[in-house]
Amino acid sequence: MPKLLSQFVYPADVPKYRRTTYDTNWRLLTKGTGRLLLLAGDQRMEHLNNDFWGSNIDPADNNPEHLFQIAAQAPVSALAVHYGLASRYGHSYQHLNYVIKLNGKTNLTNDDPDSHLLATIDQTIELSKEAGFHLAGVGYSLYPGSRYEPRMLAEASQIIIEAHDNGLPVILWIYPRGGKVKNEDDVSVIAGAVGLAVSLGADVVKVRAPRPLTVKNIQRVVEAAGLTKVIFAGGAATSYDKLLRDIHLEIKGGSAGVAIGRNIHQQSLKEASRRLQILSALIYEHKTLSRVAKPVSRKSPQRKLKK
Repeated sequence: MPKLLSQFVYPADVPKYRRTTYDTNWRLLTKGTGRLLLLAGDQRMEHLNNDFWGSNIDPADNNPEHLFQIAAQAPVSALAVHYGLASRYGHSYQHLNYVIKLNGKTNLTNDDPDSHLLATIDQTIELSKEAGFHLAGVGYSLYPGSRYEPRMLAEASQIIIEAHDNGLPVILWIYPRGGKVKNEDDVSVIAGAVGLAVSLGADVVKVRAPRPLTVKNIQRVVEAAGLTKVIFAGGAATSYDKLLRDIHLEIKGGSAGVAIGRNIHQQSLKEASRRLQILSALIYEHKTLSRVAKPVSRKSPQRKLKK
């Protein structure tokens, strides 16, 4: 079982005068449970248009506002987007909790990825004030194994220090890449990634789920993260029934939740909201899979493309 909020250990670099702010943000991120259901919208930059248009993708997903509409109707803890999306839509969706991704790249890069800082902590805090939304945390993607690793490590470290100084939790997206990484899904690789996150002082780390997906492998990853919470990526578009089984197994192994994108935003607003209601019951309410799971079809309205 995850630690209760009352048992949470404050990072030592959160000043005492910022602990109330940090506590508020942590409660919002986890709904007071220590678990997260994060709606990931950073794919708009990371995957370009590939995830937002095509067969079995609801036509509404091509419009960036679809993501905000989903978040507005669903019981997610926060919406993770890049600075620019928050700047364009945040004023219209002020009641949402936001995690702002501070760096990013596209999927046009090679296997030795680089990801530069796009916005600072100060700029992000100022944006939240101007737009009137609540900034619950910040995020940063890190690619250990890339030749750009030293700079990304230094950036991630400084972001965590500065964010904590402002009472903001930090989520690290960590994806080992590069010539020495033979299998990104290997449990040793992923356990190393979460160990890197806790070494940097991250509050939460998002990683790919290890394969094979077993309770034993999840437990190994979670244990390697220590006091840093582990959430897993929802992954590529797949059968929702399989996704539920995977998330249930991950939680059983000690996962703190999931960051999910394609398996939600590619659906209609109604279907996306329904799926998130089910995930909320599974993640926040500790309900069993048998109590929440019902067969779900992945069929969505298709747009006929012009020839």
